[in-house]
Amino acid sequence: MKIASWNVNSLNARQEHLLAWLGSRQPDVVGLQETKLEDHRFPDSEIAALGYRSVFAGQKTYNGVAILVRSGSGLAPTDVQAGIPGFADEQKRVIAATVGDLRIVNLYVVNGQAVGSEKYDYKLRWLEAVHGWLAEEIARYPNLVVLGDFNIAPDDRDVHDPKAWNDDSILTSTAERAALRRLLDLGLVDSYRLKHEDGGVFSWWDYRAAGFRRNLGLRIDLVLLSTALAGRCTEASIDREPRTWERPSDHAPAMVTLG
Repeated sequence: MKIASWNVNSLNARQEHLLAWLGSRQPDVVGLQETKLEDHRFPDSEIAALGYRSVFAGQKTYNGVAILVRSGSGLAPTDVQAGIPGFADEQKRVIAATVGDLRIVNLYVVNGQAVGSEKYDYKLRWLEAVHGWLAEEIARYPNLVVLGDFNIAPDDRDVHDPKAWNDDSILTSTAERAALRRLLDLGLVDSYRLKHEDGGVFSWWDYRAAGFRRNLGLRIDLVLLSTALAGRCTEASIDREPRTWERPSDHAPAMVTLG
């Protein structure tokens, strides 16, 4: 089973990219972030024409998440949850569904704007709420996959310049990385690190300053697997090709294959 996470940075702008990528890669399960579409505008029929069933939670201009499941896999998304239970939040950043024997949780983690800002405090509160919810999810669903745009680079291997991206920087601050480690401590592992110890491989590059061409990136798009699933991981990668296309998302898909 091939599972992917992709921040498309607007489905309105990147719909043709998504459809082309689904057709060529044919992943079984995909989590999308930053769809930036209200639900009535989600391209459900176009995606269905490629053999995918979709569940989604969106809003105009900002945020938005979806889970796509390939019909040819014989699976369908069930037991759908939108939002973090018990955490009042108008932002559409979370959707979860059961797919076969897997529980898929798709997160678009808060960016946080700047260390010490109100949005940074919101990010840390949001991550604490996610932690409490995932503690319950992993108890109910041992085969748990938590994927998405985490807006946190796990360690210095995951940034192009650790001196520039430090404790004073959003996405790499001590508190953010500690919050991510707390999620991992629930019994989750970073699938990419199961297969690769090297640094310098990224999933996001700024549009400015020729960031992609110069590989000035961060690895912030993650697929976390419960320890019950870790042994089934046969491959983990970042698919850089869509980032080379015309008018691309600034993110590339993170992918994992389960045997």
